[in-house]
Amino acid sequence: MFSTGVLLQILGCVLWRNWWPMLTGLMYVLVPMPYLFFGSGSGDTYGYGSLASGWIDAGKFLTGFSAVGSIAIPAILAHAQVITSGALIMELAAAVVLGCTIVTYDYFSSRDSMSYF
Repeated sequence: MFSTGVLLQILGCVLWRNWWPMLTGLMYVLVPMPYLFFGSGSGDTYGYGSLASGWIDAGKFLTGFSAVGSIAIPAILAHAQVITSGALIMELAAAVVLGCTIVTYDYFSSRDSMSYF
């Protein structure tokens, strides 16, 4: 699924001969960074309690803020008529496919900790 999302991302640029939508590719790299830096909440907080919880919540907020940017960038470019509506649709399809890939990975990785039988 990941390769399909990347293919849609590249096709959104190549088919309409406009490389501005690749800014969204930069957002795909930046989206998980706050969550990785501030922690995912799976580890021990080492007695910091609510202070550590605040940093984890801040990481989740910044991750969500960055994820919205990966949809907003193509929409803003289409509104400013920098890219065509076809490129916008291709970029939004890539965002949906990559989002589904992440949700599927999270689902199956959480199942690994449970028993199959």
